[in-house]
Amino acid sequence: MRLLQEGESIGLPHSRPMPVIGARCHELRINDESGTFRIMYRVDPDAIVIMEVVKKKTEQTPQSVIETCRHRLRAYDRLMEP
Repeated sequence: MRLLQEGESIGLPHSRPMPVIGARCHELRINDESGTFRIMYRVDPDAIVIMEVVKKKTEQTPQSVIETCRHRLRAYDRLMEP
């Protein structure tokens, strides 16, 4: 996350684009001794928006996670409107 905050771009295998969620959305892959985690985030000019953190259980991102991320982005964007 610090690299993202410093403006660096992170690519595979650590992060991959998630256009199914929205523009500038990505999935950060974290491997830990207790499991594999995914952080869904969007890079905005002034912020890194974290939409969801999930423990990976399947190959594909569950549709419910995708919908949750979309909903949270819409809510965030409404709050940030001038």
